[in-house]
Amino acid sequence: MKYMDEYRDAELVKGVIEKIRRTVTRPWVLMEICGGQTHAIVRHGIDQLLPPEIELVHGPGCPVCVTPLELIDKALAIAARPDVIFCSYGDMLRVPGTGRDLFSIKAQGGDVRVVYSPLDAVKLAKQNPDKQVVFFAIGFETTAPPNVMSILQAQRLGLTNFSILVSHVRVPPAIKAILGSPSNRVQGFLLAGHVSAVMGYWEYPPLVDEFQIPMVVTGFEPLDIVQGILKTVELLEAGKIEVANAYSRAVNFDGNLPAQKTINQVFEEVDRKWRGIGMIPMSGWGLRPEFDAFNAEKRFDVEAITADESPLCIAGQILQGLKKPHHCPAFGKQCTPENPLGATMVSTEGACAAYYRYGRDRIPQVLLADN
Repeated sequence: MKYMDEYRDAELVKGVIEKIRRTVTRPWVLMEICGGQTHAIVRHGIDQLLPPEIELVHGPGCPVCVTPLELIDKALAIAARPDVIFCSYGDMLRVPGTGRDLFSIKAQGGDVRVVYSPLDAVKLAKQNPDKQVVFFAIGFETTAPPNVMSILQAQRLGLTNFSILVSHVRVPPAIKAILGSPSNRVQGFLLAGHVSAVMGYWEYPPLVDEFQIPMVVTGFEPLDIVQGILKTVELLEAGKIEVANAYSRAVNFDGNLPAQKTINQVFEEVDRKWRGIGMIPMSGWGLRPEFDAFNAEKRFDVEAITADESPLCIAGQILQGLKKPHHCPAFGKQCTPENPLGATMVSTEGACAAYYRYGRDRIPQVLLADN
């Protein structure tokens, strides 16, 4: 295959689903880790085409969704300062903090700008020496390489007015937390292909051995996803406990070693709080002490800010595969994309946003009750 359209070929997808149908003999609960995979599954109706024995639950792999509320509030406090140009990817602007979001800061006169790369923020710092330029560095392993490169570039240029607000999270500790929960339902994982393109999949065999559960590196197009599901079901039905790669056109075992080396040069593993889930030990990356000069939390003295989640939002349970968006009593009522209670409703990779956008809220609830 040479072109993306071939990975969206309906007949090929149906053929793989038929193989899944012939393979499965008992119920299995699978979790796709990445929010991008969740949106592809819901958008293309893959979950509705699968045999009833296969239940897909949606994991915590949406960086916007798991950025903790207090980090949002810290971003808001920094962005509201008159001496700051606050830069972020566009999907963070509508994520609610405690009572407001970055859009409201911008509407009130704050200099909040959407950028497409952290290096754009470095350019702004160079062009505006009288302003402090802050980049909101969120994400999983996928966005870590450009974010650390922005620090190294700012250091090379001798910029003293550039810093980043870091909220980086890592997939393997999150999987370990889900599997270690007494309420865990997940029996097989579809690993995120883009994360594995950077990090490889050498971190997962210890988890597979510890929890005796198969994991399959999976891509994002419909054919990639059903092939990942098929491989996972084949392993489960055969009783094989291993890590497999169903996304070999982009992923190898070791990953991108130069990128990993650069990440480790700038970041170190730290405990990180996940929105709606809580603290997961060593699940994040933070700046090493030698890069404190680029740490926005220290520069603007916002480390002490704390916040509490809305009691109506069940995003944490959704991100652990314990509930689905339509199980939330606020879904489509108090919580909509226009008035989100949680980040999962506003993020382009959020499970609640996917269910709302593609009409799952308009399907009679009786049909969704057991899905």
